[in-house]
Amino acid sequence: MMVSAHRVGIGVMTGALLCTGVICTALRVSQTGLLNSIDRIAAETVLPSGNYEYKPAAAPSASTIQSENSVSQEKSVTKPNDDKKNNKNEKDDFVYREPSQSEIDQYDADHEGEVQYPVLEFTSVQGNEAYGGVQIKNISSADIDIKEELEGRLGFSIENTNEPQVLIYHTHTSESFLPYDTGYYYESYYPRSSDNSENVCAVGDEIAKELNKNGIVTIHDTTVHDASYTDAYSRSYETVMKNLEKYPSIKVILDIHRDGIGTENSRSKPVCTVNGKKAAQFMILAGYNYDDDPDFNDWEYNLRFALNIQKNAVDMYSDLARPMDFGDFSYHMDICPGSLLIEVGSDSNSIEEVKYTGHLLGKVISRTLKNKAMGT
Repeated sequence: MMVSAHRVGIGVMTGALLCTGVICTALRVSQTGLLNSIDRIAAETVLPSGNYEYKPAAAPSASTIQSENSVSQEKSVTKPNDDKKNNKNEKDDFVYREPSQSEIDQYDADHEGEVQYPVLEFTSVQGNEAYGGVQIKNISSADIDIKEELEGRLGFSIENTNEPQVLIYHTHTSESFLPYDTGYYYESYYPRSSDNSENVCAVGDEIAKELNKNGIVTIHDTTVHDASYTDAYSRSYETVMKNLEKYPSIKVILDIHRDGIGTENSRSKPVCTVNGKKAAQFMILAGYNYDDDPDFNDWEYNLRFALNIQKNAVDMYSDLARPMDFGDFSYHMDICPGSLLIEVGSDSNSIEEVKYTGHLLGKVISRTLKNKAMGT
């Protein structure tokens, strides 16, 4: 496959909004003076493409969000048999840190006088196509056979080598999360941070840690691409190409994001329970070559890779994965057949929830690569 820059077709902003279920968000942003008005609006309502809309009047209610995603709104999303479907023989060595009461008290004191808004929880489990427990939301212009694609070969193979095989990066590097799982957020909450312990880089660290632990050498590039949202994908493309030039052994390229779901007066987060601990659901995006771009002729390989990750997630951790999004977009998937975009949680998940998911997702991807791409 020829390497090309990221493509965004005509109307991709609308298509991306429908494909990913990203809800345009009107946040109350503190007047920090750090961003100009255009960048502030962009940061509030980002789509995976980096495009944005600002439609506070049209923002759907929480009940509409939940209906569209086939979810149930409960304070606890744990199902009675949830843990029975998880890997009981696999040691869960993630240290899940719960905040102390004094930390919560200090958090509240720091926001004294601010309006408090609710964080609603949901679990998204049903797409519009399914096979063997694998759920996808197919709103592309293509018909696919999930069973056939799952059984097909990948467009790459992972080698037993000390050379890097996987690259993790972040087009929207500053996308961040709530500090604690309190069930609410404050009006000044601004879900962007340059602190890598608070943003999607913390998730990438957990994924990379697990892959490396499993002998799959992984590079995690934390270069910032979204100081301004204009041309964030062009900048991240340059980062990917620099890494490929330095490490030609790389076969898998993962762009880790987070979602943004809510209205002006509430936010929603996708969650599930694994081993008695709350985790953020993740969502894979896989694209279809709807406009016959010669550089994306191998889109089916990316889809197969995505479906195999989805299948292993279902087998290992029950509801950890939201239905996979398959649509008319590319998001750098035209770089190589092992390239995907994955959204972990939303801006109202806590940092601990998404880090735990990164840990679990690293295990899922490791199994996928070892079983499917190495044949072990």
